[in-house]
Amino acid sequence: MIRPYRFVCRWRSALIALAILLPAWAQPARRVCAQGEDGAGLVVSGQATAKDVGLPIYPGATPHKDTGENSNAARLGLWGGGSGFRLAVLKLESKDAPRQVADFYQKALAKYGKVLDCTKGRTSEDAKDGPRVLTCDEDQPDQDGMLFKAGTKEKQHIVAIEPYGKGTSFALVYVWAKGD
Repeated sequence: MIRPYRFVCRWRSALIALAILLPAWAQPARRVCAQGEDGAGLVVSGQATAKDVGLPIYPGATPHKDTGENSNAARLGLWGGGSGFRLAVLKLESKDAPRQVADFYQKALAKYGKVLDCTKGRTSEDAKDGPRVLTCDEDQPDQDGMLFKAGTKEKQHIVAIEPYGKGTSFALVYVWAKGD
């Protein structure tokens, strides 16, 4: 099962906001005092689009719902005073093989810079860590899955892919985190 929340666990503000906002997640989008990245705002929505995650939808993909889940997408955000977080997640599935989906998204992620293959955990590129350089850290896919990232530590685009029946399930994730 794809667990996009694993990728944001290291941000305390995300955890606090999730704990407060999860009961409202399945409700329609709410936006309170949204004034851009430099202002203050709050977003809670059970919907997300390709534009929200910054990646195209794989051709022929359909929404994926795990058993017992209310939604296959979400947008959460809480920011103000120069810090905060935004998270957008889309969960999809395809009848195509995981490798085909991975090839498509590795090309799509390239527009955000070097694409890291975090399938096996930390990579040799991680040794060149800088304050804004994206790394695999402890991010790993579930068994038999693949994980790719591109962007910066502040603005990450993540694709988690795993076999699903005779096809593939995958999550497209955008994380913006600024400040502590």
